[in-house]
Amino acid sequence: MSIDLESLVALDAVVRHGGFGRAAQHLHKVQSAVSYQVRKLEEQLGLPLLDREGYRVRLTPAGEALLAEGRRLLGHADRFEALARQFIDGWEPRLLLVADGILPLDAVFLALKALADEHVPTRVQVKIEFMFGVQYRFEKERADLMIVKDYEPDRLLHAEPLPEIECVLCTSPGHPLAAAGEVGLALLQEHVELTVQDSSDRGDDRHMFGGDRVYYLSGFSAKQQALHMGLGFGWMPLYLVADQLARGELVEVRYRGGSRYRFTPVLVQRLDKPLGRAGQRLAELLRRGARLEGAPRNPA
Repeated sequence: MSIDLESLVALDAVVRHGGFGRAAQHLHKVQSAVSYQVRKLEEQLGLPLLDREGYRVRLTPAGEALLAEGRRLLGHADRFEALARQFIDGWEPRLLLVADGILPLDAVFLALKALADEHVPTRVQVKIEFMFGVQYRFEKERADLMIVKDYEPDRLLHAEPLPEIECVLCTSPGHPLAAAGEVGLALLQEHVELTVQDSSDRGDDRHMFGGDRVYYLSGFSAKQQALHMGLGFGWMPLYLVADQLARGELVEVRYRGGSRYRFTPVLVQRLDKPLGRAGQRLAELLRRGARLEGAPRNPA
């Protein structure tokens, strides 16, 4: 059964405005046309929808139930048309962002909140990957944007730097490395190293130390928990552990080769797949959020 939305509009107008005459004025139609549309709907459904016996037309019980559902259909149709108009205006239907799990996600979440507050109609999906898995996912799914620690440049990719991230080598205060003073590579290799699994299965982090005992974890939340339990040692982004280091809940491992390093993440987009309005807005918000995250904080 195919329901004529114009007939639903006519029925709704008759009920809202209290009669065929006023409904016709509201719809800018002649009264006979409105009456015909309602009759046509009743014949199509095989049910009387209006009680026409009194001074004022009223819905039958079946009419009340069906009009309530019909109004929902009309609402969906209005939103459908509005969404189509927005896409005609340049809003893409979907957007995929791939982000490296070592990076702070505050900027991503703030950007998504801004898009929601602005009623952007685009459906945005965010996927979190690690190491080479970020670019692997970006390429495999033809994603629109990626925020990544390391990537392989390509002439069809445009990258712009974001504020630096600092990483620190740390462990729990009860771990043997915490009391060992300055340590060399050989001593580090005697202990369990904690790292995050490359989600592409392509290889290990180039900052690993090459010991025989390595535990691969699913993300930095699990790695942080393992560090607190004294399971081993490993690199952590400073923004995640700065407070724990200050409180002595974690300690920095004094490695002779350097217990800290910095890297510059990049925001990457495709040159062969130009961003639409939503993608451009998301990229703008990500840049702004990253700058705010990277801004120096006033001392307390």
